[in-house]
Amino acid sequence: MAVPAQHVPAVRIATPTGKWILLTTVLGSSMAMLDSTVVNVALPTIGRDLDASLSALQWTVNAYMVTLAGLILLGGSLGDHYGRRKIFVLGVVWFAAASLLCGLAPNAGVLIAARALQGIGGALLTPGSLALIQASFHPDDRGRAVGLWSGFGGIGAAVGPFLGGWLVDGPGWRWVFLINVPVALLCAPIAVRHVPESSDSRAHGRFDVLGATLGALALALVTYALIEARQGSLAVALTAVAGVAAAVAFVYVEKRRPDPMMPPDIFASRQFTAVNLVTVCVYAAFAGFFFLAALQLQVVAGYSALGAGTALLPTTALMLLLSARSGELGEKIGPRIPLTVGPLLCAAGMLLMLRVGPDASYVPDVLPALLVLGLGMVTLVAPLTATVLASVDTARAGLASGVNNAAARAAGLVAVAALPLLAGMGPEAYRSADAFDAAFRRAMPLCAGVLLVGAVIAFTTVRRPAPDCRRPQCRTHGCVTSPPVEPRRTAVSGAGPAE
Repeated sequence: MAVPAQHVPAVRIATPTGKWILLTTVLGSSMAMLDSTVVNVALPTIGRDLDASLSALQWTVNAYMVTLAGLILLGGSLGDHYGRRKIFVLGVVWFAAASLLCGLAPNAGVLIAARALQGIGGALLTPGSLALIQASFHPDDRGRAVGLWSGFGGIGAAVGPFLGGWLVDGPGWRWVFLINVPVALLCAPIAVRHVPESSDSRAHGRFDVLGATLGALALALVTYALIEARQGSLAVALTAVAGVAAAVAFVYVEKRRPDPMMPPDIFASRQFTAVNLVTVCVYAAFAGFFFLAALQLQVVAGYSALGAGTALLPTTALMLLLSARSGELGEKIGPRIPLTVGPLLCAAGMLLMLRVGPDASYVPDVLPALLVLGLGMVTLVAPLTATVLASVDTARAGLASGVNNAAARAAGLVAVAALPLLAGMGPEAYRSADAFDAAFRRAMPLCAGVLLVGAVIAFTTVRRPAPDCRRPQCRTHGCVTSPPVEPRRTAVSGAGPAE
């Protein structure tokens, strides 16, 4: 049985228990983070091995994001009520079982279904890892613990593309997924034995399952309609209509439930709404870029999977090295300039990727684009998260972060579904260097245009937050396709919200 949060001992970071908690949470979150960075590198090999079409490769990415984006808010609520360690361990085991199924998948259909199951596990363990730190550590050590968790997680994300490329070129793409199994076998027993259980005494047993289901269903139907739109069939049109209807039903349900997963009144803040629109633009462009760039480097430029994974490292490295300083700069000068300049730099980096064609050289052709893109990401990501949290009451910071994270992931999956369609990629485009290169050159200006829209929204709507606003705990991170998740406030005795 979960112990109420006020009875959880305040763990110090230097104690054996503190070190076990850090190890457990880093291992768990790294599983989900690695899969978000390594799968893109493996896509060409997966396509050849399973004889999959481009739409199947899109679903390999999006099936995971549909369930993760739709259920991540519900996952945090389940941990608060039933016990954060219990839900975290369940997520780790679930994620590992789904990863095993991915690794053994005999065809693209099974792989896609397994990826959707992986997303459910990710929705359980992703919010739980940071919540365990928030609930377990002494207030004086909590900030350092979050920093260590974030730093080690960022290293894992940085290593991800390199590790993924090495696995694809070495033992094979299936090990991109199978590697999660031994990690889970190490993580779950440590959590059960060494991590104290905690829950929120204020949490209740009412969960917005209907809202979560409608949200995930709307995302899945819209994504399906976009991916299959090339067919132009009546079934695709009906699916699109059903997706819009599910989205409308989601809004209707959330307005009328006493305890909604996504309370509509949180959008009463004009700045919160505006910054989430910026988030949608920014992370849609990021997801589309990283999906296509990994393919461009392999299909057109002739890189190996390892070479492509290594080539993309500068963006993550810059995020790890400079995002904390960017957060400090945003606090000094306000978020408006970083949230305007950052997307413009990212757009310039994506346009520079137009230099990457057949037999592209890394230093003159690829590296400049990734450095400019990375500097743009560094400029905007930390101030974006800080502004989201500053736009709502402190007590709702965890909810605001979860909404922002879900918005980013939803934008990413829609971008991966829509961008190949808008760029005119056929179902077999990734098998032809010329066809893919032509479509890539149409796609990058589209991504840059979305970033330009985000910059305009930021410039015209974002204002400096109040001096005493809540600052994000997790400002340094390496998961480049989604913002960090801020933990909810906990009721640990003597522990207010960490700043």
